[in-house]
Amino acid sequence: MNTFQLSCFLAVAETLNFARAAEQLHVTQPAVTQQIHSLESDLNVKLFKRTTRTVKLTEEGKIFIHDAKQIVALSQRAIKRFEDPRNEHLQFLAIGCYSYVHLFLLPDILKKLVELHPGLHPRLQVVPFAHLYRLLEEDDVDAIIGFKESSSKRIRANYREIAKVSIVCAAPCDHPIAKKKMVTMDDLKKEKLVLLDPAKAQHDVARIQGELMDGRTPSDFYFCESAETVTILVQAGLGISILPDLFLPPDMNVQRIPIRGIKDVSFGIYYKSVQGNPSLRDFMSLMKECKIKRT
Repeated sequence: MNTFQLSCFLAVAETLNFARAAEQLHVTQPAVTQQIHSLESDLNVKLFKRTTRTVKLTEEGKIFIHDAKQIVALSQRAIKRFEDPRNEHLQFLAIGCYSYVHLFLLPDILKKLVELHPGLHPRLQVVPFAHLYRLLEEDDVDAIIGFKESSSKRIRANYREIAKVSIVCAAPCDHPIAKKKMVTMDDLKKEKLVLLDPAKAQHDVARIQGELMDGRTPSDFYFCESAETVTILVQAGLGISILPDLFLPPDMNVQRIPIRGIKDVSFGIYYKSVQGNPSLRDFMSLMKECKIKRT
């Protein structure tokens, strides 16, 4: 079934005359007849009762009119949508990440980006960590924002650093450890811990978590699926956590304490190429300018 068949059907249904329907559609009468027969074959019903003098709709034909009109109208609307000359300037930019916290970095950047590219249509995707880089390899996203992966993880993409981000201790504001200006790993080993699933944690964070867990019992840990849920349990007073500072929203009632001897980690953008993609090029420049690091 196609829209030309439906147009022939509707023209005959309106005129109840194959010859006039052909004139209306600017085709030959045999062409209209062939399309009606083909449509009836597709639907496995008779749509018209035809004699040498009259053409009438069958009951099935009367029922089908509404569906045919809707399908033709939808097709015409889709065609007209892309006839708008403004559509020639549409630009799509797909950005992937594995945490909603990363998206909170983007409003001001996207605002500036749309000023540079008025036809920009951003697409933001939060994807489970295990599938994230596959989207980039398959060209389903233009770029991925996140922490730099370890060299052991092979990612077929370029990487551009945006900022260095501190790994900090996150503690409830009323917790004794929150009064310290800096903590040590020995300080943290004495506390109950709210930890991010190691498979979803930045590799330096996963390593530090492993050190803190060494020799302790499962009752000392709470494991979470996301940085957001880690922050909620920390706020609730269930324990302290180790997270990149970027994962802690500024309006959360959580104290950030530097950890002695822990190096900052790289946060940036994975991408294949900016060639032929000016909106991605400008997006990366704006990200670099946005001063992500918080202290």
